[in-house]
Amino acid sequence: MTKKKDDKQKHVSVVTKKSLQFFEEYINNPSPTGFEYPGQKLWLDYLKPYIDESFIDNYGTAVGVINPQAEYRVVIEAHADEISWFVNYITPEGLIYVIRNGGSDHQIAPSKRVNIHTDKGMVKAVFGWPAIHTRSGEKEEAPALKNIFLDCGCTSKDEVEVLGIHVGCVITYEDEFMVLNDRYYVGRALDNRAGGFMIAEVARLLKENKQKLPFALYIVNSVQEEIGLRGAEMIADRIKPHVAIVTDVTHDTSTPMINKITQGDLACGRGPVVSYAPAVQTNLNKLLIKTAEKNNIPFQRQASSRSTGTDTDAFAYSNGGVPSALISLPLRYMHTTVEMIHKEDVDNVISLIYHSLLNIEKDHDFKYSK
Repeated sequence: MTKKKDDKQKHVSVVTKKSLQFFEEYINNPSPTGFEYPGQKLWLDYLKPYIDESFIDNYGTAVGVINPQAEYRVVIEAHADEISWFVNYITPEGLIYVIRNGGSDHQIAPSKRVNIHTDKGMVKAVFGWPAIHTRSGEKEEAPALKNIFLDCGCTSKDEVEVLGIHVGCVITYEDEFMVLNDRYYVGRALDNRAGGFMIAEVARLLKENKQKLPFALYIVNSVQEEIGLRGAEMIADRIKPHVAIVTDVTHDTSTPMINKITQGDLACGRGPVVSYAPAVQTNLNKLLIKTAEKNNIPFQRQASSRSTGTDTDAFAYSNGGVPSALISLPLRYMHTTVEMIHKEDVDNVISLIYHSLLNIEKDHDFKYSK
């Protein structure tokens, strides 16, 4: 029987049981911006069997290298940091007010449980909020930085400080990884430790399939993306790559209260997203698209009017201009503790990066005019 053209291609899973165990551990481990090292160590420990060497820079960006002696350098990159909070003010009554470390969402904070990271160890706390009974008859006040606060069970500033809490302590949510309906991965910090996981899986596939690359491959897990692409800026200057393929998350716009006219039409389960933006080098982007088409990898398209808002921009505008492109993973509920990604999209992003690397030649010239 002839196969119909519209028959859905049977999906082949890439992520293994062992990989998934690492992914869960990696997501559950806190890696707030500026304090990424424990997560970077986990990531490098997983990556080391698949690479030739590794290093960590002064601010914590972790890099694994395959074929380091080659002169032509290709980067695949994600960022490792997660949004969090800083202790900003401790009241005489022992309550704690916070400021953002990255784009933390004040509206989801009330009633959330958190971990305050101190030199004495982890301290548990909760974001308190007035009971609904006490708000009746009055105009509702929305959560905002001026009114969300932490309660760690203390009744004075002195008690709080005895626990090791001081201004500048970093705070993360305690929510952890789960699989939903055998279809979605759910957790905090999938933005963008899912990316770090996926580029590590690319390295695993290259090793297991005994692929020999004609260039040096730098697998880069950058720090401090959430506060301005800072880790990528630093590591781009150090590596001086000739090509960079960045992976990050983008919005699934199929859920309520998102305007597709302004945000585009993207959804989990429909494949990786390739971007069109000034920082995205057109010839490299065409290579990604041709690779997806040739290997029957579903993909979506997204346009960005000025910047991509990702580490792509940092690499593209470094070192006199580096051909760079972005492969995004559709994600629901960004910057919440229930970020959600589709299992098949994860497999397909890994496959697209893997096959794209196999299509990059030694000294590949991406210039528009030759």
